[in-house]
Amino acid sequence: MAPTRPPKKQTKGFSVGPANLPDGTHKRKVQKIKKDLIYKAKLKKQYAKLKAREQAAAAATAQKSVHDREDGADRTQEESTEPAPEPNLEPHPDRLKMLENGSPEPGPEPASTQHHDRRGRRSRPQPFKREAELGQRKREEAEARRKAREEAEKERARKAAERERIRKLMSKARSSGPNGQRKLGRESTVLLEKAKRLVGKT
Repeated sequence: MAPTRPPKKQTKGFSVGPANLPDGTHKRKVQKIKKDLIYKAKLKKQYAKLKAREQAAAAATAQKSVHDREDGADRTQEESTEPAPEPNLEPHPDRLKMLENGSPEPGPEPASTQHHDRRGRRSRPQPFKREAELGQRKREEAEARRKAREEAEKERARKAAERERIRKLMSKARSSGPNGQRKLGRESTVLLEKAKRLVGKT
């Protein structure tokens, strides 16, 4: 009776990260890591095979006799002493055409630079544009009101100063002179200014 072999164990593929990840960024990242690991493992296997092949070739050359190795070296020297073919000094036909026609016209820009320029020119979206415009309008209105208020205050101050000046002039004009009479000349100039101002207003 032949000895029974144990059944071959079914190897399950390795897993990276939890198995119940939902579709999305994390799952794609885990899949990428797994692919990278598989690729690196294959690369290591290929490197190991190449290294083993080179070591076998090196061992075979080391086992050759000294005479065989010298013959091989002589052969390579003979091959290297053979004259090399002269290089073709004729310029390429396309280069000849370019030289005859002159420098070519500058072509259109590559699509990538055009795309970059187009993106650079595009205005950035402003999420609160309407609110910013409203705030700017309110600031302008407040500035206009402040200026109008300042102008009105200046006008009031000017009128008050004018009234005070006229009052002082009238008090001086009404005060009696050295002989107890009113100073009609002074009073008349003040009254004339007052009349002119009233006529100018109307």
